[in-house]
Amino acid sequence: MISIPGSASGLVLGLLLASIYGAAFHFVFGGPIRRIIAYLMAAWIGFFIGQFIGDFLNFELLKLGKIHLVSASVGAWLALLAVWWLVGQDS
Repeated sequence: MISIPGSASGLVLGLLLASIYGAAFHFVFGGPIRRIIAYLMAAWIGFFIGQFIGDFLNFELLKLGKIHLVSASVGAWLALLAVWWLVGQDS
């Protein structure tokens, strides 16, 4: 069996959670197919920034392994809202 190092499994889990956030956001707000790509990218970048901030500030609330779930999730959702606002409502 292949073992995955802790940081790699955290990266996979982070990308999976951020992808779920982006897909759920697109499911709720809709739009053309190119918008889901923007939502996924925003969720990934926001999750990474939130994770970095949570790690830098040593924010320990609801931590799963090396992932700071609260700060990373807040970062992803703020990035998704920012992209939704920047892209606008044109279809």
